[in-house]
Amino acid sequence: MKIFQVGGSVRDAVMGVEANDKDWVVVGSSPEEMIAEGFKPIGKDFPVFLHPESNEEYALARTEKKSGKGYKGFTFYFDESVTLEEDLKRRDFTINSIAKDMNGSLIDPYGGLEDIKNKIFRQTSQSFSEDPLRSIRYAKFKTYPHLADFSLEKTTEESIKNIGKSDELRQLSADRIWMELKTALTSSKSSNFFSTIISLGIADPWFSKIRSFDIDEDNSPELKWIELEIQNNFLLNEYLELPKEFLELTNLSFQLTNFDIEEDEEGLIEKLEKINFHRNHKKVDEIIKLKFFKNKRDYLIKLKDNILSKDFSVLGEAPKKDMMKMKKNLYIESIKESK
Repeated sequence: MKIFQVGGSVRDAVMGVEANDKDWVVVGSSPEEMIAEGFKPIGKDFPVFLHPESNEEYALARTEKKSGKGYKGFTFYFDESVTLEEDLKRRDFTINSIAKDMNGSLIDPYGGLEDIKNKIFRQTSQSFSEDPLRSIRYAKFKTYPHLADFSLEKTTEESIKNIGKSDELRQLSADRIWMELKTALTSSKSSNFFSTIISLGIADPWFSKIRSFDIDEDNSPELKWIELEIQNNFLLNEYLELPKEFLELTNLSFQLTNFDIEEDEEGLIEKLEKINFHRNHKKVDEIIKLKFFKNKRDYLIKLKDNILSKDFSVLGEAPKKDMMKMKKNLYIESIKESK
């Protein structure tokens, strides 16, 4: 059994950047031996194990063959004869196909160190385009500050564009796309994700509604997402499986964006019920800081404060037949005070 550190953590170490996670490949071993050594099996499609102490992932060296569509459409082969070089060859870019042995020596069979030096994204092999997720991952890599200025090698660019021309991107799952996007939104260069997606022709179907991505990079991932939704007419979330907190913020932002100060009282009351300042006032405060609310921010703040200052607790003691009328009157009073 020989263990090697592989992937992005090796790349980042070479570049002097601290990596969040480390990945490991085990050569010359078997599932039975890994379990006997105390590793916990977690892989579904191929043998991946958690280290008994560090909890980091260790995968048996493997090769793969395209056997279906999407990023799961592969048949994996692994046994003690699979070499480190064979395992590294199946990886996406040369800069991610470098390994480090337990003595700290680097193994670089595909020229990844030279490509790091020259700041180039280059596919490790012609099989790059077999996995459509790699095109989305490339867009994510472009949001990493230390990789953002890397250029894309011409053949690799053609491979990514060919993925966009095929139907392979449609085979990816919404939750997997969201995982890549959410990571991109945490970066200080999130807009690179969308400019890359559009320029390489890989927006369809997941990002086909993106027309504008003027993002304040200082914002949280949640607020960046709201900026995107507002700019693109709230058409993005229907394609992706948003986590609950993102979906709730999207719905709240939609109500705030469509809140028309000049609307009649009945219409305003209906929207106030959906916004629910009492429950969502902190979220509202964050959302209306966005530049898109510049023209009605002061009004919304005043309206929120007036509603919160009213004693809505009296509704709990009111007869059921009078409750809605009393609530409506409190809203009307708040609206009039805010003009």
